[in-house]
Parts: sequence; structure tokens; C-alpha cells
Amino acid sequence: MKSQRSAAIILGLTACVALFVLSCHRVPYEEPDRAQPVAGVRMQDVLFFSTALGREMPYRVYLPADWPTGQKLPVVYLLHGAWTGFRDWSNYSHAAEYARHGVIFVMPEGDLSYYMNAAGAKRDRYEDYITKDLIADVESRFPVKSDREDRAIIGVSMGGFAAIEYALTRPDLFVFVGALSPAIDAPRRGFNIRYIDQWWRFRTIFGPMGSEERKARDPLELVQTANPQATPYIYMTSGDNEALLDPIQHFATRLKQRGFAFEFHIKPGGHDWGEWNEQVPGCFASLLQHLGVRVN
Repeated sequence: MKSQRSAAIILGLTACVALFVLSCHRVPYEEPDRAQPVAGVRMQDVLFFSTALGREMPYRVYLPADWPTGQKLPVVYLLHGAWTGFRDWSNYSHAAEYARHGVIFVMPEGDLSYYMNAAGAKRDRYEDYITKDLIADVESRFPVKSDREDRAIIGVSMGGFAAIEYALTRPDLFVFVGALSPAIDAPRRGFNIRYIDQWWRFRTIFGPMGSEERKARDPLELVQTANPQATPYIYMTSGDNEALLDPIQHFATRLKQRGFAFEFHIKPGGHDWGEWNEQVPGCFASLLQHLGVRVN
């Protein structure tokens, strides 16, 4: 009887956590706007309707302030990490500086979705929202080129996970993928009572542990079957003092073993913008090279 009561309590608590997590999952993080103006760069916020999600979603754009009318530019999608929002890159990075070279940067809202079509929440089709709705809306509003060779994606942490996952499953979309401290092991994180909210959120997004749904979203599984010749160039980084270093190194080893085109850099620091901003110059230099953009 006692064990049954305990089980019922745990089940009830789990259900409450599940409801809380699912409700948070769909609400954009209200992040203060600290973006500073950059000479020669225009910033614009857009609100558009996503068919995949069935609601309006925001994104921010950096583009050159003065550019010849009718000339189309390469486009780079910048994905934020967990517990932040679409203003994250503009608040804490120097991405705007690179728009002056003739590149358009798009920063979408991703909530806590890992930018995936959630296995356990059929209305949360975040991958379709990014790869279909967002790209289509950007190409209809801004002078961006629409071919793979002029499109790239870069993410931090949760966003880095998504960038890697897209590289392996949608190689037709991007020529370059950057992943700063990617949460590469997220689908492999099991149950932990201390992080029960994360466990339930990951179960909702990726599917139950050991399921085919989960394996289909696991970069450490996908790297074994993806085609190295078709996959975009991967630029990956990590701080030397962050918890994700081991799984990221493990993933880099698999990339090397299978002959993917990639580079991997480690610099002092942890899992934050202090370290990521140390990695951004190298990442963006490689990005511009792969987009064929000349830096004067």
C-alpha cells in the first residue's frame, strides 16, 4: 500500500511537471533588448504566421544599411540557446558587425524546442517552422539568395545541437553549419530526479529513451549513416571548462573517422557568451569564406 501511494505521488508530480514544461515550451522567453546600433547595419524585427506552429513567431534581422537595389545577398540563420530568446545574438554577440560585409543575418525565436518537430507534442513542429516557414518568409521579405550555396546556419548550445542535426538530416539546405558548444548529447540524457523537468521536456521533444524516434534525432547516431560528401561544412567549438566538452569531442572523433569536412576548436572558458565570443571571429571568418564573401 505504501509503495502504491509513493508511486501515485511520483506520478502526480511528474504530471504536474509535464504540464508546466509543456506550457513553458510554447511561450517565448521575454528577454530584455540590449542590442546596440552598429554603423552601416540596419536591424529589423518581424512577426509572421508560422503554418507549422499555427501561431505568429518573431525574428530579428541584421542587414547592410546601404546595398545596391535588386542585388541579393547570402543569408545566415543564428539560433539561440535554451532559456534565452531571439534577441540573444543581438544582445551578446558582435554578429551585426559582419552584416556590413554583405550578409543578412536572421535570428528566429526557438523557445525551448531544440528546433525539432517534437515526438510527443504534434503541434510543436519547430523543425518545419525553421526549415520551411521561416526560410520562405525571409526569402519573400528580404533580398536573400535562395540557393544552398548562399545559405548557412549557426547556433549556440541548444541552437548548436539543431544546426548539427540539420547538417546531418537536411544537407540540402545549408552550405555551412556552425555549432558553438552544441548540446550534442541532449537525446542521450536519461532520467534524473534533480532535473525531472529537463527529462520530461527531452522525452516530449525526442521521444522515450531507446525509441526509434529518439535515435532519429540523435547526432551521435546520425553521424554513423549520414553522407560525408553531401553534408555541409561543419565548424564546431567548445570551451575547455564546460560539461559538454566530452560529448562534443566524441562527436568530433566520429566526424573525423567517417571523413566529414569539419574543424573543431577548443578555447579557455565555459558555457557562456564569454567563451562563445572568443570563438565567433574564427567561426565567422570560415563562414564568409564558405559563402564566397570577400572581406575588405
